[in-house]
Amino acid sequence: MAEYKHLKRLERVWVKEPVFFITTCTHQRQAILANEQVAKILVEEWHGALERHGWMVGRYVIMPDHVHFFCVPAPVAEIVNLGYNNPVDGMGRPVYKTLSAFMQQWKQWTSKRIIREWRDGPSRLQSSIWQAEFFDHLLRSHESYSQKWEYVRQNPVRAGLVKKFEDWSWQGEIYSL
Repeated sequence: MAEYKHLKRLERVWVKEPVFFITTCTHQRQAILANEQVAKILVEEWHGALERHGWMVGRYVIMPDHVHFFCVPAPVAEIVNLGYNNPVDGMGRPVYKTLSAFMQQWKQWTSKRIIREWRDGPSRLQSSIWQAEFFDHLLRSHESYSQKWEYVRQNPVRAGLVKKFEDWSWQGEIYSL
């Protein structure tokens, strides 16, 4: 089996309003995500990402064995509006969790909840719901969020799960990015 080495993620991104496109897969590509109970858990955890991690999740698609979503570090205005008590640096700017820390903790929270709450889940579920790694792509200035979204939401159609993307139940938007 090939072992993949990934580039180290940048600690800082020098883009004013970065939008990240994330893809993460289940452990051993188990097809366990595209059902009502699990999808509800994933979406609820994305809703809590702002308060817990300082990250806002935009559009998402939940596939049977992986998820795609867009996220951004929350702007200061959102943090103030929600009364989010995120630490600030010496200049009063919010200190966000890194993307890696956000993803690690999001995976931990969702894993625990899926194992605990999914009543009809397979008995073989382990504590490892997710693969250790995830793919992240910083949208560049020439890339359009809407163009990337159009490609992502067609994923269920390309996989032969539905004829039209509108028929796929496991997609949506938490925040308008």
